[in-house]
Amino acid sequence: MKGKFVIGAGFGDEGKGLVTDWLCRTCENPLVIRFSGGQQAGHTVVAQGLRHVFSNFGSGTLQGAVSYFSRFCTIEPIGLCNELAALLAKGVQPLLYIDAQCPVTTPYDIARNRQHHPHGSCGVGVGDTINREEQHYSLTFADLFSPWILATRLDLLRTFFYKEYAEASVDAFLDCCKQIVNSPYIRKTHGLPLGFSNHIYEGSQGLLLDQHVGFFPYVTRANTGTTNAVALYGSTELEVYLVTRAYQTRHGDGPMSNEHLPHNIKANPQETNICNSYQGEFRRSLLDVSLLEYAISRDELIRTSQQRHLVITCLDHVRDEYRFTWQGRIICCANAAEFVSRIAGKLGFSSVLISSSEDGATLADAL
Repeated sequence: MKGKFVIGAGFGDEGKGLVTDWLCRTCENPLVIRFSGGQQAGHTVVAQGLRHVFSNFGSGTLQGAVSYFSRFCTIEPIGLCNELAALLAKGVQPLLYIDAQCPVTTPYDIARNRQHHPHGSCGVGVGDTINREEQHYSLTFADLFSPWILATRLDLLRTFFYKEYAEASVDAFLDCCKQIVNSPYIRKTHGLPLGFSNHIYEGSQGLLLDQHVGFFPYVTRANTGTTNAVALYGSTELEVYLVTRAYQTRHGDGPMSNEHLPHNIKANPQETNICNSYQGEFRRSLLDVSLLEYAISRDELIRTSQQRHLVITCLDHVRDEYRFTWQGRIICCANAAEFVSRIAGKLGFSSVLISSSEDGATLADAL
């Protein structure tokens, strides 16, 4: 069994779904493993004439790859059922294993999240779910399979933990829980499912949103680097695919460098999430390679891995903007080849893959 780790280098939206889909095309018998975050991921994949944004299933699903949500991920039943219905309507029959220990997001978590998000949020309750779990008011995927346990835990949540959100309806939530328990496309498991030749670990948000690396409080409640993935994989012999766009992006509030510099970065007309009412606007700036270097330095296994690849996506958006910053200086490049080569050199990568939004289903060797 081989493990490949797809990690975002920045503030998210780097192209992790694209890389995961590509690996599932090129690997035999893959299992896509989500090891951080939860339903707030939005990984866009274009394949087989279909376009889908993955939140509750792994991004190899269009290639027929099986998905696994580990104990480090949250799940949200209504969103899960909605995405399953969307995939089935597209003619895709997914298979998703969910660990029995996965925390479950309730309507109460979402209601609180949407009223208290001073530092930015997708509004789907991930952070509040984790906070609740840490205070011992637990609801896990295994609980959905016992109606009495599910009802009892929801009642205790409403009575003691979320009294001010007691009016939030749980009817649709309970209906979706029943659908999930009886679905042939979703299965409960205890630990990693067996029988797969390649494990593709699909990250959620980027390193610069990691709860221990990013700029608190503008972070996600997750370990977005290798910590969780290594705990699941059981080895530090990693093959890492570190993903960044050819420029810098961020959703909503929080620090992001280079916004004071003018740029001509092309807006993507097919951008998945331009504005979210809870998260805020989609921001862009010149790529700050020093910031990526900092993120890499904070994850020891990425920094020292003998098998690592830099992936630069959306290269077509900077056709007339081959510039990046390094230690506060603007580095100008004559063309795409020099742009990619110099970024790889600054970060110490000898293997680089590139893609553009025009051929987003493929990756090409750059060096």
